[in-house]
Amino acid sequence: MSLIYALRPTQWTKNTLVLAAFFFAFGDQGQARGLGLSELLISVCGMALFCVVSSAVYLFNDLHDLAQDRNHPRKRYRPIASGRVSTRTAIVTGVTLLVAGLGLSYALQPSFGHVTATYVLMQVLYTLALKRVALLDTFIIAIGFVMRALGGAVIIKVSISPWLLLCTFLLALFLGLCKRRHEKIELEDAGVASRESLSQYDQLLLDQLIAIVSAATIVSYAIYTLWPDTVEKFGTYRLGFTIPLVIFGIFRYLDLVYRHEKGDRPEKILLTDAPLLICIALYGAAVVLIFSL
Repeated sequence: MSLIYALRPTQWTKNTLVLAAFFFAFGDQGQARGLGLSELLISVCGMALFCVVSSAVYLFNDLHDLAQDRNHPRKRYRPIASGRVSTRTAIVTGVTLLVAGLGLSYALQPSFGHVTATYVLMQVLYTLALKRVALLDTFIIAIGFVMRALGGAVIIKVSISPWLLLCTFLLALFLGLCKRRHEKIELEDAGVASRESLSQYDQLLLDQLIAIVSAATIVSYAIYTLWPDTVEKFGTYRLGFTIPLVIFGIFRYLDLVYRHEKGDRPEKILLTDAPLLICIALYGAAVVLIFSL
């Protein structure tokens, strides 16, 4: 059980982005004819493979940060830092998952293999050095989300709108900045020395960046849904009706960050906060209904 927890299964929700390309391409009048159950199954396999390689990356990150995590008020309870999972077990499991994940990714679709391999390389560089550079660390996290969406497109050989990739990047950057804000406040309140990148952040700057990026996310999504090419592609302007749901979702998340002092674990919030869950469900139902009309 501890080993499974070390794989961070709650963070696998991030990999559902791999499915985004299929669903948006399914609503595209020019691409929907070539999509069916087999392409959906391939996309699900791609999502599963991203879960495998991302878990390998999480193990590598925890092994690299072992000494630092043991002095962290919350991370010291992680399986590897607490000693519930040995370093040997973590290494063997991580290598096995990485080899299997990359091997199957290339076997499924070489282009998808390139994307997953690039994602792994970027995450390794992040763990070794880039996570210590303020701002760049959040950009790397956001680019990781974009690569998930891009991987979902190449695995079934469909095109994906640059606007959708931009919205993905901005939303991920928004979540990353909120996470950094919470981590900085948490460590300062606990009187624990923060890691190098967090010490370079200023809370006021983070508040301003969060405001800028959240506004940019809303505007970009609104432009994407109402853009003439999007209307022509999906054969409807009704995708714009989902804009209020996106605005509510971001506003609710900001409420959780600033009023409820949450934001350290976006994947947990998205799985446990009832208003956000309802908002996401309504958004998904609305998109399916719009594409089916």
